[in-house]
Amino acid sequence: MAAVLVTGNLGYIGTVLTPLLTQRGHRVRGLDCGFFRDCLLSPAVEPPEQIVKDIRDLEREDLDGITAVVHLAGLSNDPLGELDESLTEAINYDGSMRLGELARDAGVRRLVYASSQSMYGRAASGAELEEDTSEKNPLTAYARTKWEAEQGLLALRSPGFEVTALRPSTVYGSSPRLRCDIVFNNFVACAYTTSLIEIKSDGTPRRPAVHVRDVCEAFIAGLEADETIVDGRAFNVGVADGNYTVRQLATAAQMVVPNSQLVFTGEHGADARTYSVSFDRILTELSAHYRPVWDLERGGRELHDFLTEAKFTQSDFRGGRCNRLARINELRESGRVDESLRLVRG
Repeated sequence: MAAVLVTGNLGYIGTVLTPLLTQRGHRVRGLDCGFFRDCLLSPAVEPPEQIVKDIRDLEREDLDGITAVVHLAGLSNDPLGELDESLTEAINYDGSMRLGELARDAGVRRLVYASSQSMYGRAASGAELEEDTSEKNPLTAYARTKWEAEQGLLALRSPGFEVTALRPSTVYGSSPRLRCDIVFNNFVACAYTTSLIEIKSDGTPRRPAVHVRDVCEAFIAGLEADETIVDGRAFNVGVADGNYTVRQLATAAQMVVPNSQLVFTGEHGADARTYSVSFDRILTELSAHYRPVWDLERGGRELHDFLTEAKFTQSDFRGGRCNRLARINELRESGRVDESLRLVRG
């Protein structure tokens, strides 16, 4: 089993991944800047070793004794990425490359990178997007830096240093550090707190979605699969039939929240931002390791029960505890984060 450094371990996905890695027998060290450490709706398991540090400030000794890295850290969506393009570049690209170079030089054997499907941009056709052959057309600073970092990290491969990239669909499902700024979670939380989901499009755009626990299983697969399968390769992460329309996502959310209503206003017409992704590679080539088991109904019911147990409120739904951009704005306005998005010590 590996000694694994998980960057961004105090975020939405990392909080779920850490105990799963421990259960598999891996020794986990976390590295996280701590922006969302206090954003808890339920107790979380932290690793025995926790480094509170910005990914841009990573040092060689942070990797001592580490044999594998799961790299989750970074600005995590388009709105965050548009805060400041130069900061997005510094965190998502420069920080990732610093990690990759230090990991390679420290003797780390494998790095698994959390990339993004946003690199595909706006699909020109209805064909499912494939990892290697589909055009990459990143439209935002976030998408561009994720694509550039993926290419840069894969280029660092050398004998004894393996790199693979996972491109998750939009993630959903419960986590002690829940996010409500991602589509299905947003729909369920909105229905739960307001009894209403209002969709301003006609509901036809497609959005791939995957449960957070299935995503974590994909990262574990990336760590444990044979190098001949994963090294130097990218994998779209999702499930069979996992390209949902917005209408399907909203309907599934409405179905799990009793007495909630779903309204399609159609005032914005058909949304051009629609795309479908192929998951054939991960479902066939990694089938011995990656066996997704979650669907919208099961994940939605689990999320509803989680919100009930957490006594979830509208202020949770709207505020910084469950919305990443709102949280960073809170930290900046309170002086706890400086203009370079570093925590102010003391």
